[in-house]
Amino acid sequence: MQITEETSGSGGRYVAELEGHFGEMTYSRASPHLIIIDHTGVDDALRGKGVGQALSVHAVEQARSGGWKIIPLCPFFKAQVERHPDWADVIQH
Repeated sequence: MQITEETSGSGGRYVAELEGHFGEMTYSRASPHLIIIDHTGVDDALRGKGVGQALSVHAVEQARSGGWKIIPLCPFFKAQVERHPDWADVIQH
């Protein structure tokens, strides 16, 4: 699975591609040190293949390497955060 990032003026998205199908996690940048993850969507053909989880892990890794925090507004990402207390270092509630 390949994950890329597309950015725009005030946000962007992480895009995962697997078997010709796509999943995405969108975010808004609230400040240089804070992003808001607001949506995760995965093509039906990829459901159950760990794409949403991979996007979540990628977002956490990016936050750690970039030195910023994440506000988890997306219900899917919020659920992932609850399952991963080891992500607490990059989560802002």
